[in-house]
Amino acid sequence: MLHTFWIFAAGVLLYACNGGGDTDPQGEKTKEQLATEALTGGSHIVWTVANGGSVSKDGQSLTADYQNFELSFVTNANNRTYSSSANPLFDRLGDWSFAGENFDKIQLSGSSPAAGREISFSREGDRLRLQFAVPMPVNARVNALAGSYIFELIKK
Repeated sequence: MLHTFWIFAAGVLLYACNGGGDTDPQGEKTKEQLATEALTGGSHIVWTVANGGSVSKDGQSLTADYQNFELSFVTNANNRTYSSSANPLFDRLGDWSFAGENFDKIQLSGSSPAAGREISFSREGDRLRLQFAVPMPVNARVNALAGSYIFELIKK
């Protein structure tokens, strides 16, 4: 009888020390969850060029042309969407997804020059860096947009 008591007591102690048998409710976040939070803050972040951001194409500054540019990333249980201010590179609305398993690149849906491209991203604090290339198209309409872009965006 005493032996059974000690086994029961040890089980209760182990259960209590292990937080009730459950792991941390937050648990370890996956690379995908961390990358999603970097872009969306967990639900929604607006990124802007204003207040210290910059845009360059092939090493030449285009910041003045994009001073009012904003790009918003949203995620919820069912969707990953984005919206952008009017500009020739990005669609106004669309979906976004990760490109590959490293979760450091995204792809945007749409028909704009940035759509369908692998866009590398990294975040440091309130700064988001997007880097992508628009190849020389067959369509002369977007020929002037071809080049390598870097967007340094600030959290709004």
